[in-house]
Amino acid sequence: MQDNITPQRSGYVQFEARPYYYEYFGDDSHETICLLNGLAMSTRSWHSFLPLVQPEFNVLLFDYCGQGNSFSEDAPYSIPAFCHALTLILDKLHLSKIHTMGISYGGFVALEYARLYQQRLHTMTLSGILLTHEELFEMYEEISLLFYRTRQMEIYAYYMYEKIFGENFVRKIGPKLPEMRRKLVDRYADIPHCLEQLTLAQDRLFGALDSNLPGYKAIVTPTLMFAGAEDRVIPPAVQRKICDILPHTRFEVVEDSGHVVYIEKPEIFFPMLKRFANAKSLNFNSAVSAV
Repeated sequence: MQDNITPQRSGYVQFEARPYYYEYFGDDSHETICLLNGLAMSTRSWHSFLPLVQPEFNVLLFDYCGQGNSFSEDAPYSIPAFCHALTLILDKLHLSKIHTMGISYGGFVALEYARLYQQRLHTMTLSGILLTHEELFEMYEEISLLFYRTRQMEIYAYYMYEKIFGENFVRKIGPKLPEMRRKLVDRYADIPHCLEQLTLAQDRLFGALDSNLPGYKAIVTPTLMFAGAEDRVIPPAVQRKICDILPHTRFEVVEDSGHVVYIEKPEIFFPMLKRFANAKSLNFNSAVSAV
């Protein structure tokens, strides 16, 4: 993690009396990609990845409720509210359109943003995400909630890192895993309610899935979808179902990768993201082959 990163602009917007923190890297000469956080992330989680996106694009980061420097009290959160807050940030920065890239939980935010505000989008990139009701994914959520509510964060840290990474990546980073687990435990030891409320917000989003499905099907934003071939949180076959809902989607499977492709295969993920954003089209030169 780089600690000396300074955004060109940072600050807060207020939505429903809750502060949302944002960071903006760049100037007015490039289009902007908004990197949307996964569940246990914050703006700082992206700092070491900024050189993989810049200088071709500006980068916008922001914390949802329960993350980083944003509102973190134990109260219900809302993914649509996160989207409304993001629009306030765009207005404050005078950005008419952006590219979004959402991984895992951030993919839910990206999808909801496209349903509500696709007129503000150039492109959307998703990874490790689904838009259908799946029993195994619901079981995964229920298990996670049990960890948060019983404050068994040390066991949860073992469970999560076993679940999200591919085999070869774990072999490579094995010596770093104890430190990674400890940082996760320390970060949420006193505020497990943040993870619980974020997960419950996701549950409410899925509770409204059937009624909102026409809105998702109306999304015409060009969409790039990455799926790790070894993803055990949301297997590629499940992720592929999103193409039946979003017809303007290019689906790419990345071999030798688990749930977090951007971490495990950054040399594939970020070049493709940038080519796709530049092209604003599903027809662009690919670094991997869809299955």
